[in-house]
Amino acid sequence: MRTIKLSALAGAVLLASACSQTTPTQNTDTQASQQQVQPPVAKKIPHVTEIHGYKLVDNYHWLRDDTRSSTEVLSHLEQENRYADAKLAPIDTLRTTLFEEIKNKIAKDDRSVPLKRGDYYYFSEVKGDQEYRTYYRSQHADGSDATEIFNANERAEGQSYYGLGALSVSPDGKLMAFAEDTLSRRIYTISVKNLETGEIYTDKLEGAAQSIEWGNDNRSIYYIKKDPVTLLGFQVFRHVLGEDQSKDELVYEEKDNTYYTYLTKSKDGSEVHIVHHATESKGLSILDANNPKAKPQRPLPRTKGHEYGMLKQGDFYFIYTNDNAVNFKLMKAHKNDVADKSKWKTIIAHNPDAKLEEVELFNDHLVYQSRVEGIGTLNVLNLKTQKQQTLTFNDPAYMASMTGNYELDSQFVRVSYQSMTTPNTIYDIDLNTLEKTQRKQTKVLGDFNADDYASERLFIEARDGVKVPVTLVYKKSMFKKDGTNPLLQYGYGSYGSTRDPYFRVSTLSLLDRGFVYAIAHIRGSQALGRPWYEDGKKLNKKNTFNDFIDVTKALVKSGYGDSERLYARGGSAGGLLMGAVINQAPELYHGVHSAVPFVDVINTMLDDSLPLTTNEYDEWGNPNEKVYFDYMRSYSPYDQVSAQNYPNMLVTTGLHDSQVQYFEPAKWVAKLREYKTDNNTLLLKTDMEAGHGGASGRFKRINDIALSYGFIIGLAEGKL
Repeated sequence: MRTIKLSALAGAVLLASACSQTTPTQNTDTQASQQQVQPPVAKKIPHVTEIHGYKLVDNYHWLRDDTRSSTEVLSHLEQENRYADAKLAPIDTLRTTLFEEIKNKIAKDDRSVPLKRGDYYYFSEVKGDQEYRTYYRSQHADGSDATEIFNANERAEGQSYYGLGALSVSPDGKLMAFAEDTLSRRIYTISVKNLETGEIYTDKLEGAAQSIEWGNDNRSIYYIKKDPVTLLGFQVFRHVLGEDQSKDELVYEEKDNTYYTYLTKSKDGSEVHIVHHATESKGLSILDANNPKAKPQRPLPRTKGHEYGMLKQGDFYFIYTNDNAVNFKLMKAHKNDVADKSKWKTIIAHNPDAKLEEVELFNDHLVYQSRVEGIGTLNVLNLKTQKQQTLTFNDPAYMASMTGNYELDSQFVRVSYQSMTTPNTIYDIDLNTLEKTQRKQTKVLGDFNADDYASERLFIEARDGVKVPVTLVYKKSMFKKDGTNPLLQYGYGSYGSTRDPYFRVSTLSLLDRGFVYAIAHIRGSQALGRPWYEDGKKLNKKNTFNDFIDVTKALVKSGYGDSERLYARGGSAGGLLMGAVINQAPELYHGVHSAVPFVDVINTMLDDSLPLTTNEYDEWGNPNEKVYFDYMRSYSPYDQVSAQNYPNMLVTTGLHDSQVQYFEPAKWVAKLREYKTDNNTLLLKTDMEAGHGGASGRFKRINDIALSYGFIIGLAEGKL
């Protein structure tokens, strides 16, 4: 998938203001110095692709180097970095202030709420200036006899990047498999640790995805190997402890490269599920976890357009399906009747006005989330009495999800809750009484008071009459609904991924400087159900861009934002959104941050050797078909760059990005430099060590946020 809470100390805000001010003479000298800095100019070497009678000319194709070793390409990226650093020099102090400001709001010592899995309670902890977490387990819920099982700080030592994938403990609790990525390409090496002796075995499973599941013999490990070129996980292997990886048995191979493959295990531990997931189809194959020689069995034939998942309870399955139900429904069938849909029993009927999204199964209850008018609502169904209750919360817009519910035999459901003014809060909720017990709320250091901030939920009419939900937040004492506040609008709008109203401590640094922060829940997400997604993909993709622009215009008209200080931010497919929006309406925005942007739509979707391409034909369309080619060409940001004024822009990427290759933003910036007719700032910043997710480590990541917010605040305050 081409896929960031909240009051600062008054002293920190004053410090930010004081440290970033210059005298008029100093400011003039700085601006003059910046004007003398010249941006890199990429050479042009035409690369022609002929398709559908049309010649695609890509003058910057040479910037693509799959080995990431070309001296010429690396030199160009380094030149861009030096240019960006020079142009950003006026906000160096501001970026440092933002880093410290955000860091100082985060509690250095943090422990997760223990969760029960099998015979143990598991939790993690981070202390002081540690970048990564240490993992523990205990036989008691209070963690009183906790023992350390994994220290990511020790494993990350000496690595420029460290990504921990899955930690998977064997059924008998004696062994743990773990997946690590030290390049940021999302290609993992799986190792095994003996939790009783501390020994790390010699077993090394290279070239893997992060999914790991154990067989119940405590010797078999199921994992997925990735194609080294496309990075698709397509082969499921069974590894036996002590054996060389070359002897691993191929259990399943995905022949259709439009599918992703990953592994899960049934809550009762009896089955390993091989999940097959394409954009418009989803299903699974089942392995008997008790049989070390098991072969995968498919409970239902895999058919185009059918998406389903299964939850096991004894001899029955609960089936989450879109069969004759665009917003999904939940059915139930005996294990012998799964293939016969006529014998399915309806548990949760299809609702055309609310999408069924998440289902958690317990012995006596079922908890499900349905999205009503964009808000994910949690409901509890008593499976014995059929009594149904709905969980309620106070915020006008919020994000609630189930987390850490690994036990079937439980009278509580654990829920993670947050809003744009409420820090993430963990509740254990009684399934019978709905009584909430707060287990933890993320600490925000300093004088944070949620009552100082306000969040609103709006519905804004787009140009075609459709009403788009928008969530926004601001600091009450600094907000005036008179069009004087700077406004930052965020959007994504792809893959059916809904960006819920979340709390981020970093957003406080914007709000405390008078910004309004808005999330536009545009088409292409599933904020208003599955049809909302269908209306923002393939040949409807432009609705996504139009929604974002129309939301911006409406917020200005309603007095939420200053028309001269409007900013936009999006990453990955949200970076595509940024690119399309600035081609269509560049005059709206004073500044834009486009992170790891998917902007070269046609060239990428024509190249099936690139990661993700074939999986995403159902999202964007296949440009080998002329109807999709013509439509893509009409909005693809790289192809639609023209001779016009563009806003100030920051474009960020990672050299090792596995989702959106670095050369897409590099080529885009080169072409923008060639065509744009303004003197506004255009910066390309490449992290030469990171991938799609940016830097690793909890404090290192703050540097990325400080760069983004520093660029936007710097523009708003006239420093850039």
